[in-house]
Amino acid sequence: MSKSLLSLAITAAVLSGCSLIPDYQQPQAPVAAQYPQGPAYSPAEAANQAAAEQGWRQFFHDPALQQLIQSALVNNRDLRVAALNIDAYAAQYQIQRADLFPAISATGSGSRQRTPARMSQTGEAAISSQYSATLGVSAYELDLFGRVRSLSEQALQTYFSSEEARRSTQISLVASVANAYLTWQADKELLKLTQDTLAAYEESYRLTSRSNEVGVASALDLSQARTSVENARVQLARYTRQVAQDENSLTLLLGTSIPANLPSAQPLSADLLSELPAGLPSELLQRRPDILAAEHNLKAANASIGAARAAFFPSISLTANAGTLSPDMGGLFKGGSGTWSFAPQINIPIFNAGSLRASLDYSKIQKDINVAQYEKSIQTAFQEVSDGLAARQTYNQQLQAQRDFVNANQDYYRLAERRYRIGVDSNLTFLDAQRSLFSAQQALITDRLAQLTSEVNLYKALGGGWNEQGSQKAEVSKEAPPLKLF
Repeated sequence: MSKSLLSLAITAAVLSGCSLIPDYQQPQAPVAAQYPQGPAYSPAEAANQAAAEQGWRQFFHDPALQQLIQSALVNNRDLRVAALNIDAYAAQYQIQRADLFPAISATGSGSRQRTPARMSQTGEAAISSQYSATLGVSAYELDLFGRVRSLSEQALQTYFSSEEARRSTQISLVASVANAYLTWQADKELLKLTQDTLAAYEESYRLTSRSNEVGVASALDLSQARTSVENARVQLARYTRQVAQDENSLTLLLGTSIPANLPSAQPLSADLLSELPAGLPSELLQRRPDILAAEHNLKAANASIGAARAAFFPSISLTANAGTLSPDMGGLFKGGSGTWSFAPQINIPIFNAGSLRASLDYSKIQKDINVAQYEKSIQTAFQEVSDGLAARQTYNQQLQAQRDFVNANQDYYRLAERRYRIGVDSNLTFLDAQRSLFSAQQALITDRLAQLTSEVNLYKALGGGWNEQGSQKAEVSKEAPPLKLF
């Protein structure tokens, strides 16, 4: 009995050597070999270390931000769902792969039946018994043309794609937490600036009010001073709201409350991020998880063509069992009680109204769709990196100009205040200097936030944010999950 089943398995393994999956050819990258060059871009630099290999703890210098990212990686629900999706696709792969092997089952049964006298041939009531024990294989398909293995390969590539999707989700999460944290800090700095400016406006209004009472300042001067105060109060309410909403957004990303023991935040003007080499466009094909996921989906679509092709050919399925049969329990395993059955079945497609042809055409169309999606993911990655490189150079120039503008406004404010106090200039000039300085300081904080955000997005675009430490190289497994037999 066991020898026959072993022979069956060996025969199936020998016959299952054919595959109709087309040879996979990686599409050419539809982008230039170099990133754009021009006035908006900094000169190309050789990358000693790929951005994707630079750990997020190495890239982000702020200890508070590092703690928040670590908390998000543990508690964020989107990342948790992505990890569970990997397990789900691994289970689907196990289900599909199991069809490559015979399903062997053991069954035992027993029955007793009483036949009444009038229904018995002997004219007397009779009791009959039957007991059996069998070991068999049911409806096992011999994979002669690789249909089952093609479906298994499709499920495997889908599993690999889910791993890359999880990696992409983590990279996006790291970038989202960093951007949310930087926005929170920028709004807090804007809130503090507004509070200080409001205090200065209120003091100026108080002095102008006293001058108006003694006839030195006009009602127009007093009204203009009041408009500055009210405008600052509007800004104060807005930034107070934005800080609260920033905290809520950050809490959602973390998946838990913001830790109470968070280290003191570094100012936006500090060295918050490390230098980031851009490398070459070809690195995107090896580092960007969304590109790798698209390629695995393409390979899965390629494998489905093999399954659709195999459906045109005959399929053979086997059902076999061997065991013992006896009218009583005692004789179940005695000599002469053996029984067996062997029932092969062949299915030859003759007429199906074009269903098989349509299935093959559909698989080919799906592959073409996946090729287009793969190429689009490369083009999107190239555009995101190019935008980041352009932002790096121009923001450096813009920030320096904005700092000079703030310094010029501070000089203007000091001179206007001195001339107003000694009565050389009117209150209008002094108020204009106050407003110009406040606006310039707000713009400097906003521009610094935009620069930092663009650097974070460039880090994400280059595939960074997967490793925790720069010295540790994390790789996504490209091995099939182990087969679980039980």
